[in-house]
Amino acid sequence: MTAPGRARSASPWLLILCIALIGTVLRGPIVAVAPVIEAIRADFALTAGQAGLLTSIPVLCFALVTPIAVAVMKRMGADAAITLCLAGVVLGTLVRSADGIAAAIVGTVIIGAFITIGNVVVPVVIRRDFSAARVGIATGVYTAALNIGSTVTSIGTAPIAEAVGWQLALVAWVGFAVVALAAWFFVAGSRGVPRLRRIPRDIGGAPMVGGMDATADADPLPRVWRSLTVVMLTIAFCGQAFSYYGVTAWLPTILVDQNGFSVAEAGASSSLFQVGAVAGALGVPLLLSRLRPTGTFLVLGALWASVPIGLIVAPDLWALWCTLGGVAQGGGITVIFVLIVRIAGSDSHASRLSATVQGVGYAVAATSPTVLGFVHDISGSWTAPLLVVLVAVLAFVGLGFGAAFRRSRAA
Repeated sequence: MTAPGRARSASPWLLILCIALIGTVLRGPIVAVAPVIEAIRADFALTAGQAGLLTSIPVLCFALVTPIAVAVMKRMGADAAITLCLAGVVLGTLVRSADGIAAAIVGTVIIGAFITIGNVVVPVVIRRDFSAARVGIATGVYTAALNIGSTVTSIGTAPIAEAVGWQLALVAWVGFAVVALAAWFFVAGSRGVPRLRRIPRDIGGAPMVGGMDATADADPLPRVWRSLTVVMLTIAFCGQAFSYYGVTAWLPTILVDQNGFSVAEAGASSSLFQVGAVAGALGVPLLLSRLRPTGTFLVLGALWASVPIGLIVAPDLWALWCTLGGVAQGGGITVIFVLIVRIAGSDSHASRLSATVQGVGYAVAATSPTVLGFVHDISGSWTAPLLVVLVAVLAFVGLGFGAAFRRSRAA
């Protein structure tokens, strides 16, 4: 692993802060739609299933664009790829709020495509620029930032929409991307597009270009799909991502239908699901040191299951279930990313693992808002959709535990 500081002169803690700012951009634009989904449905005369597509499309892009994101990273280098990601999110956010359903869909596709680049690149940058001792902390901060961005947009979108309309409410969050882009220019490079200050060398002496091993194509890396551990980890991520995006998309509506909240109250209240994730993401490094990955998956699985079960059995305790579930979803994605970094043998291998796990996982997750919306339309209640979420949670904990167990035996 490249020693910390070789890839750039910025201090590790300044780089962590910059990665946190980038993290706020990689989920917020997607989550922002949920609090105003009813207004969008009314304006465009959409069914629940059709409206779910506005949340599903970016996640589908995560799956379909992942191979392209890997190619972009190899071609441009990791630093320039992150710059492209942030600039693309700004463009997509502006297009999405232009008038008409066509603009909303096109903008959503742009947002999803460029966020995909960030999804793939950030774990590689963490592996490249941080020592093994700091990987858990950096990953935890990154995933916590994902949820901080989601929390702020979840709380703020509905009140802004009531004042200026949902289009301008969604545009308002472009500020996150602008700030992150400015910080990335400051930390990562100079003279326009960020680039490496010098070409570092890996431990084995191979030149590194844009953070990627220049000999990557010649390396006899393990074939990803021949590893049962990777397959199990991929399915676990499918369960995690399906549950997260399904709950994120429909939790405000569930609170309106089951608890009688107003749209603004539901948007603010559902933010507990994002706030709790910050504690989960930052707490996973501690859990890993005490319980190891196997025990961590069991704890997170129990917390995750409390969301669908609790909202069915005791919906009045929604705040408790949202908080516990938030801790679980923030911790869930963190422990999976940490395992990806630990399994990887090189930067190139890390990019392949990251692309594989996320590509398949997000392909499954892309169906979640639409599937849950259609299940609700058919059943007429939220019990059946929540049971679907429970099945996905069981896949996360069961396969995640298995992958962690196999990895610990191999280690």
